[in-house]
Amino acid sequence: MYKIFVGDKPIILTTKVEKETNFKNYLLDTVNIGKVIREIKESHIEAIHLIDSDKDVLIEKFLKLLPNVVAGGGKVFNDNGEVLFIFRNNKWDLPKGKAEGKETIDKTAIREVEEETGISGLKITKPLEMTYHIFKRNGRHRIKVTYWFEMHSNYNGKLIPQENEGITKVKWLDAKQVEKALNNSYANIRQLI
Repeated sequence: MYKIFVGDKPIILTTKVEKETNFKNYLLDTVNIGKVIREIKESHIEAIHLIDSDKDVLIEKFLKLLPNVVAGGGKVFNDNGEVLFIFRNNKWDLPKGKAEGKETIDKTAIREVEEETGISGLKITKPLEMTYHIFKRNGRHRIKVTYWFEMHSNYNGKLIPQENEGITKVKWLDAKQVEKALNNSYANIRQLI
């Protein structure tokens, strides 16, 4: 099963047909993705299930429905076990950004975290799950596919928000602060944390 978020509502890719309650079912092979996006944004349903019998091709088929934007990002811990968060567009988020040229996705993730936060000394400790969300740019919907990495840094210098990317704050948050920040964050970030 995969979840692709449109705002905070998921499009769930699944092989199971369930009785509709607070969601709608559609066949992945014949779905009108524009209609699904409108429906999930404008109605009171909580989710949409896109169904295919072959679990091995669910995400491949879905990613062919819209242009893809590939990004890399980091869930960065410091020596105190705090997590590095950014505040962008009035929401708490984790640093991430688009891959450039022939850059590998792990290099993208490190570069973007450094650029958006001013941090240095990052080391990837392990890959995390990928997240997917649909956004609109220049009048067209796209799917952002974000590869996430758990990272560590013992950096204790000044954190510098990348203001030209709309980032107004960068902070290390402890477990209690993370819990509070997630109340004003994105569904895919809550899923990742």
